[in-house]
Amino acid sequence: MQPIKVGSKTIGPDEEPFIIAEMSGNHNGSKERAIEIIKRAAATGVDCLKFQTYTADTITLNSTKADFTINDEKSLWNGRQLHGLYHEAHTPWEWHEELFQVANDHGVIAFSSPFDETAVDFLDNLGVPMFKVASFEITHLPLIRKIGQTRKPVIISTGMASIEEIETAIQAARDGGTDDIIILKCTSQYPANASDANLETISDMAERFGVQVGLSDHTLGIGVGIAAIGYGATVIEKHFTIDRSEGGVDSEFSMEPHEMKMLREETSRAWHASGQVKYDGTDNEQKSKQFRQSIYPSKDIVQGEVFSSENLKICRPGLSLAPSNWEKLIGKSAKRKIEMGERLVEADL
Repeated sequence: MQPIKVGSKTIGPDEEPFIIAEMSGNHNGSKERAIEIIKRAAATGVDCLKFQTYTADTITLNSTKADFTINDEKSLWNGRQLHGLYHEAHTPWEWHEELFQVANDHGVIAFSSPFDETAVDFLDNLGVPMFKVASFEITHLPLIRKIGQTRKPVIISTGMASIEEIETAIQAARDGGTDDIIILKCTSQYPANASDANLETISDMAERFGVQVGLSDHTLGIGVGIAAIGYGATVIEKHFTIDRSEGGVDSEFSMEPHEMKMLREETSRAWHASGQVKYDGTDNEQKSKQFRQSIYPSKDIVQGEVFSSENLKICRPGLSLAPSNWEKLIGKSAKRKIEMGERLVEADL
């Protein structure tokens, strides 16, 4: 998989996992809280802060008809009218430039998910280094082609999408003009069950689509995100808030600072642990071989004396002849005088 350069960062299998903190609507309508979220996320060591760029009017219609009301008893937002929910959750466009600057000042990349073509132009004019296509927009091919035309990297979430829909979305981005594409395995349930994560799909996606694959994770905790690294995920995205108890549209499945810091540390550890196929021990293990057992004289042995369990012992350390030579020695005569605890050598066989 080709590495992808985003600002000062490189995303790829030879790099530590790229960690994205998603603010979404957890600012609760307060720019000051949004700024604090950015600062707290940066302090955890994440690589990136992601926003969502839409207004209620750009993403839906102000209608009270049944089609525009969420009807799902399992949803956090059951019964909510779409227009009202999106108005509550949206990040005002006039905040974006300042929030992006705060992120940059604190050493993290800032980018966003546009939900219509006007948002793409708006973000491109602000100089975002890449774009994100949300799971629900994966079939919005005009939007994806528009993003591709910026020639900037694009991350595409694939929750609910079929193989054909993913292929079509990738091709739409390429038709637009970008080849720097990452797709994210995603379960579009909020919060999602770990049993629905199906992380085996990550390695299949990488082979099937020939692009980098990461995880957009809506499960609780950090376990699924860490496990994804073992399947080759190069990107992990998690929603982020300062304190879940303070509420917010996505707070229930968002990470708090101490959890995000742990995710950063443990995904890094998991990536380093993946390593390579290796036998015979690492260089750092070689000294540990002395704690194996080997064959030593348990008494002083004179030349011509017969080796037996009475004068030989298998014990630590492992610096003498290996125990596999035991049968070769027993019953044979010593060719030389050997003191108790002296190493045996190949010539003694």
